[in-house]
Amino acid sequence: MEKIKAIIVDDELAARKIMVNLLELSHPEIEVLETFDNLLEAVSAIKKEVPDIVFLDVEMPQYSGYEIVNFFDEINFQIVFVTAYDKYAIKAFEVNAVDYLLKPIKRERLAEAVERIKSNIEEQVALADYTNMLDDIRNEDSPKIVLSELGKKEWVKTRDIIAVEARGAYATIFLKDGRTTMVSKNIGTIEKSLQIDPLFFRSHKSWIINMTEVFTYKIPEETIVLKNGISVKLSRFKKAEFKLKLKELL
Repeated sequence: MEKIKAIIVDDELAARKIMVNLLELSHPEIEVLETFDNLLEAVSAIKKEVPDIVFLDVEMPQYSGYEIVNFFDEINFQIVFVTAYDKYAIKAFEVNAVDYLLKPIKRERLAEAVERIKSNIEEQVALADYTNMLDDIRNEDSPKIVLSELGKKEWVKTRDIIAVEARGAYATIFLKDGRTTMVSKNIGTIEKSLQIDPLFFRSHKSWIINMTEVFTYKIPEETIVLKNGISVKLSRFKKAEFKLKLKELL
């Protein structure tokens, strides 16, 4: 794995030095790009440097660490909050932080946070490799299933289906040509029909996706974004299976 790029934000000089020393001594795989004592300067650097991880103090003058979400349309880096107060734990969860460290930082807890960071990065790399591989097989022949809508029947190649969304006793089919079709079958019935094609995955009780159409996986939000821009839910109960599916198809 390449070096993991990090930025540290804490208004206390001593706290910044301690974090830098801990990372240098115990986690040389993490490269600290810069440190900052305020959020605004850090935000500017994050947009320029694009770090993998930001270690972010909670209580700082002018802007709280939690306000970082207000400066980005999309958080495409991981966050570990660092604070002397455990009262912020629930708030950290709401912001989808990777972890939450209490000062004084214990080496064991920092190691746990680093392992989470590395695991998330490995998932993203695996998904990128997987997506490139799938591009090579997208045009292969695929089986067909019949879709019925308002009395009409249409044979559709399974790989022309992008995703299926549950709508109670019905389901909406998203097709590559831009059409959507609502069929009078529930998602469970459609899932059985799609078992003939191994590239379909039930990511959530409300969604089935064509794995060739996966664009990216937003780890904090537990969301899969498809190539047509559709955001699909990934159940936390399905996360392990999703990882396994990636490994099987790589």
